[in-house]
This record gives sequence, structure tokens and C-alpha cells, in this order.
Amino acid sequence: SSRTVFLLSQLEKINLDSALGASDNARYVTSKILHLVQSQEKTRKEMTSKGSTGIEVILSTLEVKSFNFCSYGLIAVLHFIIMKCGGRRASVIVTKGGTQILLQLLLTASKDSTSNEELMVLLHTLLAKIGPKDKKIGMKARINGALNISLNLVKQNLHNIRLVLPCLQVLRVYSTNSVNAVSLGKNGVVELLFKIIGPFSKKNTSLMKVALDTLAALLKSKTNARRAVDRGYVQVLLTIYVDWHSHDSRHRYMLIRKGVLQCIKSVTNIKLGRKAFIDANGMKILYNTSQECLAVRTLDPLVNTSSLIMRKCFPKNRLPLPTIKSAFRFQLPVIPASGPVAQLYNLPPDVDDVVDESDDNDDAETESEIETENDDDKDQHFKNDDIETDINKLKPRQELGRSIEELKIYERFFPELSENFQEWDLVSKEPKPFVPDANLSGPIVVPTASEE
Repeated sequence: SSRTVFLLSQLEKINLDSALGASDNARYVTSKILHLVQSQEKTRKEMTSKGSTGIEVILSTLEVKSFNFCSYGLIAVLHFIIMKCGGRRASVIVTKGGTQILLQLLLTASKDSTSNEELMVLLHTLLAKIGPKDKKIGMKARINGALNISLNLVKQNLHNIRLVLPCLQVLRVYSTNSVNAVSLGKNGVVELLFKIIGPFSKKNTSLMKVALDTLAALLKSKTNARRAVDRGYVQVLLTIYVDWHSHDSRHRYMLIRKGVLQCIKSVTNIKLGRKAFIDANGMKILYNTSQECLAVRTLDPLVNTSSLIMRKCFPKNRLPLPTIKSAFRFQLPVIPASGPVAQLYNLPPDVDDVVDESDDNDDAETESEIETENDDDKDQHFKNDDIETDINKLKPRQELGRSIEELKIYERFFPELSENFQEWDLVSKEPKPFVPDANLSGPIVVPTASEE
């Protein structure tokens, strides 16, 4: 009934047609759909309305390998729909299997020596938009072999900001998967990102922000964090933060400054990172910068993050504290001349005397994460055999403190608790058995005091 519906029906027929002239028809129909989507809001609403099959037809056409010549136009249609209609259509693309199709197109395009830069930009922009809606996108990219495509594009086009920005956005989505973060770290992504981030500059601030977010996600992996510490990047991050803090007098780039702090926070999750932070005089740097940020309420996120980092990295000591670190002094009554307490008292002020065993079992990090990822589907049907479900066994057992024979001596004090109820004879003052009246019928009426 409309031009859009007619073109979509034509595209469906072309998918089933293997004739030689189908390529020209597909190119023509694709260009018409793209023109309508870009020029008419009514067409965009028709494509995204409830019950419409427009997105399904486009995805099914992209899945047909023989129509690679019209892939650019159809990807542009999806890109324009998501940009104009917001992220609410991204989940629809995910549920229709769009993630798998786009990753396969990305892999096919990367093998082509004459791949179009515009096509790569559109593909990465789409993947960055729909990635947060697909929890399995990291695993899908690794299985399809598309994990390192974005990384290689960044390495080869480091100065092409238009292409690097969407690639970094996709890497940020991939890095939320811990196994992917370790794999990307082994291929040099941490060193590559430190080439992008740098001192204060008003140019390419959006690229700087995305690079910092990607780096913070990668450094959550302890393997990547150790790699960053070994290369001295903790000192580099502190230098970058001080540079941005001193030059951003109008506080317009608070998100970038917070991104640097997030990287420091991630790298200090390991013991080596905390030691490197202390050695780089990070405690003093964050304390002084936080004091300067207290007067500005909009900088509270910076102060809060700095406080978390300082609390995490501050040396831990047992009580009593005989040093200037504590406002109170706990003096023991008797201190042996030799022993662990005397050794604590003789330690210098800056020594961390609490053994940190948080990083002892990091060697099996990747293996355990892979096993966890493979067992995600099994967890839904997991049954814990340790949980008791028998109600009778859950009831507490009541045990008497004395035996039944010992308790019988108290029976005469509580006759109402005995099964043998007897009536007391006031004349003989002896109990007599209770005999109910056979002629008694109806309810028993207790006389009142006046009737008696």
C-alpha cells in the first residue's frame, strides 16, 4: 500500500532470485530504500513500527553472500535508522540475529584488499551501538575471528581519527569480556592505547575519552594490569592526570580526568599496582588535586574516585600503632623484648605490615574465566545438593534435660497435664474417678454466683 512496502517486497523477491540481472535490481532497490529513509520520516516510522518486517528483510538480504554489492547501502539504512530512531531499535536487530550477520560482514570485508573505508566505519558504528544490547557479542566476535580486526585497523590507521574512533568503541564493547581483554592485551592493545592518550590537548577530546574508557576496561584484567605496571604506565597515568588537572581551569573536560582516574583505579586492584602507585608518589598527587577540587561541586566524582584509590593503596597496619599514622596510641602493658609485637614496633612508618595475599592465585585467571563463560548456560539448571529439602529433618530435635522417671515426681503439681483426669472428693480428701452422667444432654451450663 506504500512505496516502502513495495520496495521491501521487491527486495524479498530478489533474495530468492539467482538470475544474472538480480544484481542490478538489488542495487536499484537498495538505493531507493536508502533515499526514502534519509529523506522521509514517514518511511523511517514504517520501517521501525511494531509488526513491520523491514529490518528482517534487510538482515536476510545482508546474509545472502551473493549480494555483497548492495551491502553498503543496506548497512547505511540500518545505520541511519539507529541514529535517527535511537537505541530502541538496536535490541530488535540483536534479537533478529543482526550481531552475527554484521560480524560476518566485517570478517568478509577485512579479507578484501580493496575494502571501503566508509563501509568499515559504518560496520563499526553499528556494532558499537548494538553491542551493549548483546551480552554475548564478545564471545561471538572471538568465535568468528573478528576480535583482532578492529585492533589491526587501529594499528594501521592510527592517525585516521574518523576510522579509529568507531574501532575503539567496538574494542571497548569487546573488553567487557575478560577473556577478550586478556587476548587483546597479548596482542599489544595496552601499549597502543597509551600512544593515543597523552598530555592536555583540546584536539580529539572525544577520541581521548573513548580511549581512556577502553583502557580502563582492559586494565580490569589482572594480566593487563601487571603488563601496564611492568612498563611503568602508572607513572604515565599520574603525569597525564596532573597535566589535565592543571590546564583544565574551567572544568570542561571532567570526564577525561575521571577516565584517567578510572584507569588508575583499575590498575591498583593488584598488589603490584598499589606498590607502583605509592612509589610514584601517587598518594600525595591525588591528595593535593582533591584538595583543589573540593570547592567545585561538579568535581565531586573526581574527589570520590581519588578517595577510593587512596584508601585502597594506603598501607595497612595492625593495632597498636606506635607511629604518626594514628591519632591514638595503644600502649601494651608488657612488651616482650623479642617477638612479633616488638618487631611491629620497630618497623619504619611507611612499611605495610599486613600481608597482602590478594594476588596469589592469579595464574589460573584466564582458565577459570573461560570455564565460567562456558558454564553460563548450565548455571540455570544447577541444583545444589547441599541444601536440605526434607522438612522433618529441618525441624530441631527437642531433648529433655532430665529423664522421664525423674520428671514424674512433679506430676502431682500439674494434674492438668496428665491424661487421667480425676475429681477431688472434699469429704475424704482423696481423688475419685470421674464418671459422666449418661442422661446428661445438651450444653453444660455453669451456674453463676447468685444461683449458687
